[in-house]
Amino acid sequence: MTSPAVKAPRGGPVTRKDVARYAGVSTAVVSYVVNGGPKKVAPATEAKVQDAIRVLGYRPNAAARALKLGSSETLGLIIPDNTNPFFSLLAHAVEDAAADLGYALVLSNSDGNLAKERRNIRNLAARQVDGVLLASVLFEPDLEALETADIPAVLLNQERDAPGFNSIGVDLAAGARIAVEHLIGHGHTNIGLAMGTNVSGSMDGREVGWRQALQEAGLQEGPVVYSGFTWPGGYSAGQRLVASINRPTAIFATSDTQAVGLLRAIHEAGLAVPGDIAVVSFDGSIEAEYSWPPLTTVEQPVAAMAEAAVNALVEARRGGKPKHNIFPTKLHVRQSCGCP
Repeated sequence: MTSPAVKAPRGGPVTRKDVARYAGVSTAVVSYVVNGGPKKVAPATEAKVQDAIRVLGYRPNAAARALKLGSSETLGLIIPDNTNPFFSLLAHAVEDAAADLGYALVLSNSDGNLAKERRNIRNLAARQVDGVLLASVLFEPDLEALETADIPAVLLNQERDAPGFNSIGVDLAAGARIAVEHLIGHGHTNIGLAMGTNVSGSMDGREVGWRQALQEAGLQEGPVVYSGFTWPGGYSAGQRLVASINRPTAIFATSDTQAVGLLRAIHEAGLAVPGDIAVVSFDGSIEAEYSWPPLTTVEQPVAAMAEAAVNALVEARRGGKPKHNIFPTKLHVRQSCGCP
């Protein structure tokens, strides 16, 4: 119990001095408790300080701390859409990896829009975050605002090396080949593609892998429909593929989200999956496991990618040279492809 002679301050913000006075310790001891060091504090003394903080409602001044440390202890993350289960999973993994290193995370969505992406980059730069993780709509995004503020960045979801940038990604083409080769192994010779659209202007690695697998097997390319990486996009692609004169017996969807919309379109057409049309998708999000039937999907190692991305950002702050980290994918077999 604190002595009744020591009263809580009235009016104005509670300061570290108020906490020290209330607990009967020095301001340095309060600092050690609040910051978890650098010196150890006896458990009984720490308990007194924590009690004073609780009673007085003390809140450390984050701006002052950032000024003292030369760090906001905050990272920014920009993704296209946090309602997309894959990006939601990625954001959660990045938050966990950042927290493990003592960083808080500020999340923003670009909605796949270049102008909004640039606005989010400027906003994070203005807030002087310690680094930015960006899943850009471009292969080589405009990071001038970050470069001017001397804020490092790591590009997420990058399949190719972007010179001068730290980047993290998977081999999309290799993952797509695995998926299509699995469908070929089930005897399918007419394999369609539900391809998500992007604004980069270059062919997505998943389309490249689909084409390569068919070519290597000596098969003709099945019908292709381009649509958004969304549930409605997959649904629209499914409707068009089902209505195609050359209706495929199997479809490779370039995201789990698309595949879920695709399944609905197939079911509404009175067709069975995988009996009439087999489906394999890409990403490895949780919804793939709980769709009906459960989706066979190419999984990305999200946790490992997030950890590597945050570590790369910390290394960049220390002057490390940019590098591209590429991760392998694996096929998680369920029922939508025809496997039992």
